[in-house]
Amino acid sequence: MLRDGLAIVDEAALIAKLAKIEALFAGAATEGERAAAAGARERILERLREVEKADPPVEYKFTLADAWSHRLLLALLRRYGLKPYRYRGQRRTTIMVRVAKRFVGETLWPEFQQLSATLQTYLDEVTTRVVGAVVHGDTSDATEIAEPKQLGPVAVSR
Repeated sequence: MLRDGLAIVDEAALIAKLAKIEALFAGAATEGERAAAAGARERILERLREVEKADPPVEYKFTLADAWSHRLLLALLRRYGLKPYRYRGQRRTTIMVRVAKRFVGETLWPEFQQLSATLQTYLDEVTTRVVGAVVHGDTSDATEIAEPKQLGPVAVSR
């Protein structure tokens, strides 16, 4: 689809891909189950409740480098009924949460990594297209050259 000469990325396809990632982590067994995003969320919530019975929540500290990842992790935590916070004086890039270690290792962090990678790819593609169409067509990286030779120490005579 084109608007004003710029390609518009199909957000519906992105949303569908993200829903499939969630279904994967919910343990969906059939294609029909994978399509049921609401059911996937419920299965993950049930898994969290079961894990917390045997593995009590501990405090986790996540430090994320960019605003996109930060927003994604906050949304994912809230989706599973977890309450993210930060202590006074902590940077905005820090997210604290109390959650079972097993849930983080088996579900939350792997799902976050896959969702984040998918979103990062999407954002990179959009940025490249927009910058190429509006600013300059060459969006390749800078050319790598050898460093200039450094001058040696200069002798000072008195």
